[in-house]
Amino acid sequence: MRHGEELRGDELRGVRDTGRGTGPDPRGGGAAGFGPRPARPRQRADAVRNRAQILAAAEQLFAERDPRTVTMDQIAKAAGVGRATLYRRFPDPSSIAVALLDEHERMLQGQLAYGPPPLGPGAAAPERLAAFYAAAVDLLERHLPLALGAETGPARFRGAAYGYWRAHVRELLADAGVEDPEACVDILLSPLSPEVYQHQRHTLGLAPERINRTLGRLARRVLRTTEIG
Repeated sequence: MRHGEELRGDELRGVRDTGRGTGPDPRGGGAAGFGPRPARPRQRADAVRNRAQILAAAEQLFAERDPRTVTMDQIAKAAGVGRATLYRRFPDPSSIAVALLDEHERMLQGQLAYGPPPLGPGAAAPERLAAFYAAAVDLLERHLPLALGAETGPARFRGAAYGYWRAHVRELLADAGVEDPEACVDILLSPLSPEVYQHQRHTLGLAPERINRTLGRLARRVLRTTEIG
């Protein structure tokens, strides 16, 4: 028995010597046989910094030129990151524009749901639609390059923001008793296309205030005569 015990003792010592690290490292580094644990906070900080650099560089490029011509190579170079780093986070320039625009659009969504009237609940449908038009025009005026990079062509209709705007305006149409709101809603959203706004502002030279007044009249004329109650 004693000999067997000595063997087991030798085996245990061998495990401790050759498998050093199968248990926690007393210095707090994790499994000692594999060295200290990766510095996750540092990795997260690097990822946050890289993302911020990418978004800032892309926004600058989108503002300087037609966003539809900006390439991933240009964004990576301007951000000072490698192509692999860029593609791990974003598949294409449009997705970067979407990320930049998303925060601004979410703020407007919150105002529509919880803000004071007429933009938020509590006002008549024509006034709410006019207020939505004014807020959307302001968003386009401040962030048109991002909208052009994110919401042009068929991509506009697939975006989460368009779905939110569509649901909001359709509800206003239904509340006002407009006939066939499902067919009407996209027609009323069409003036807010980034391409339409770009044409009005930069080709025709129309001021935002003029566009706002016209859209406000449209909202009141479409909804005013049919509003229920």
